[in-house]
Amino acid sequence: MPSTGRLPTLRITEIFHSLQGETSRAGLPTDGRWFTRLHGDDDLDVWLISWVPGHTTELHDHSGSLGALTVLSGSLHEYRWDGLRLRRRLLDSGDQAGFPLGWVHDVVGAHAGTTLSVHAYSPPLTAMSYYEVGERGTLRIERQVIEVDHVGTRVTAPKVGSRRTDVDVQSDFRRTDRVVLKVRVA
Repeated sequence: MPSTGRLPTLRITEIFHSLQGETSRAGLPTDGRWFTRLHGDDDLDVWLISWVPGHTTELHDHSGSLGALTVLSGSLHEYRWDGLRLRRRLLDSGDQAGFPLGWVHDVVGAHAGTTLSVHAYSPPLTAMSYYEVGERGTLRIERQVIEVDHVGTRVTAPKVGSRRTDVDVQSDFRRTDRVVLKVRVA
């Protein structure tokens, strides 16, 4: 039976309340971002992410995936590239945001305590590009991260302009059938 690409709200709520109980006893990490995959199929990935104040994801896109997030508790700053500069918006508990194709942004924990958010991507993320704002106020790719579904699959690193790229192959220990390629623009 094909997937509907939907995860019922009730299921997310159950998972959230279950994790709230676990994390209140054990405590969420206070020195970095923490995440766990709530759902995944061929059409949709759903992640629960915790944020600490000031932690940044770096300026990035979601390649060929659409995305959305809902802030469950706390608040986040989103810095979005509008074609000329970065624009900031505050996302508080209950706020939602969608990310169309080509959306380049950075997300930062803005709350004094830990912030929790749920993120969904369709199709599931397989690649992301990371950016920096150049000296002339233009956006440029700093590196790309590509996931390959099967160990042993050959991948040609994308050429970024006329720059050489280096490929760093890393195993993803959460999934033994997946390899993550980090491509750094030299």
